[in-house]
Amino acid sequence: MFQPLEWFIGLRYLRSGRRRGIVSFMSVASLLGIALGVAALIIILSVMNGLETETRTRLLSVNAHATIASRDGIADWRGWQSRLKDAPGVTGVAPYVAIEGMLAAGTNLRPALVRGVAPDEERAVSEIERELVTGSLADLAPGAHRILLGRSLALRLGVSVDDAVTLLVPRVSKGSVQPRYAAFTVAGIFEAGIQDNDSGLAFIDLEDASELKGLRGAAEGVAVRLANPLDIEAFRAREQGALPPGLKYSDWAEDHRNLFTAIHIEKVMMRIILMFIVAVAAFNIVASLMMVVIDKQKDIAILRTCGLEASRVARIFLVQGAMIGLIGTLGGIALGVVCALNIDVIVPWLEDTFHFKIMPGDVYYVTQLPSEVHLFDVVTIPAAAFLVALLATLYPARRAAAVAPAVALRYD
Repeated sequence: MFQPLEWFIGLRYLRSGRRRGIVSFMSVASLLGIALGVAALIIILSVMNGLETETRTRLLSVNAHATIASRDGIADWRGWQSRLKDAPGVTGVAPYVAIEGMLAAGTNLRPALVRGVAPDEERAVSEIERELVTGSLADLAPGAHRILLGRSLALRLGVSVDDAVTLLVPRVSKGSVQPRYAAFTVAGIFEAGIQDNDSGLAFIDLEDASELKGLRGAAEGVAVRLANPLDIEAFRAREQGALPPGLKYSDWAEDHRNLFTAIHIEKVMMRIILMFIVAVAAFNIVASLMMVVIDKQKDIAILRTCGLEASRVARIFLVQGAMIGLIGTLGGIALGVVCALNIDVIVPWLEDTFHFKIMPGDVYYVTQLPSEVHLFDVVTIPAAAFLVALLATLYPARRAAAVAPAVALRYD
């Protein structure tokens, strides 16, 4: 099969490197370094993608994607519900009342955000029904004074289903604080998997919450759920500017911006740190190719004497470096994608083999490492690694092209 001369000689030098001890070892080390660097980046970024998605999913399981609220309440919340339901991408709209208060049971006292909801409407904007360990959302009825507690909150209060708790709601009247009290019966317990929700969130009926907050039956605002939470930027741009005075808009991306910004920064830093593995492999490529250039000076001189241009001599060594980079990146892609897609098998095996827990259940809510492979990572990471490997061949290739035939053959 016809091959350009540069490819033929470059691949021949690469294959014959097996017989050159240290040069062969450095070439293999370079190849393995690139492969391990690419694989590590793909695996770690896939795990971080999975953790980001898992965090967002759990965070939004009991929280709406966006809210529109008023301090004085929205009496005509059904009108807003009808209007927003017709907006593009909206799958549900429900009224709510948010109360910051204290929950007491015996001598235990805990702060909590108590959310008043309409059970039939709430199912359209949150997945609280799915997160319930015991009880049902339907247990919340006007005047029944029943409450759903987060699992950690119930444990700290020392209560379970059918136990009584007291809700203390501070109200400021004429310059003094006059708390209101209301007794509730625990109707159910939920576990959302997010510490803030499980240790500080509770649900009661909308009408009971409205009376406690002094809204006289009105809703404080409406909660909106989108088909895709990542479309929140378009929804904000469309709705926020159209709100009348007195209404306040908020959404999950604004409320939790710091959390997801921190995750993004961690992913960027991981890319930079792990690319140093590839950089070390690139230095090995430079060293191994320089040793080949020194070893093959006479061969290069003979090729130059036979009329081979300096640029074509340089391409011989570019071919060697490019093949090391290509094989390394392809091996890294294969290893990284296979490990990332089977992380749920690999992690338990490591835990059983070495007798330790990577994410113990008493510390983390996420006890299994999630993995989410993104095509962008699988394409850009190997491309960057291959580019680094290619750049590492430039200096040895220039040195090879600069070999003077007369000097190399002086004593032959």
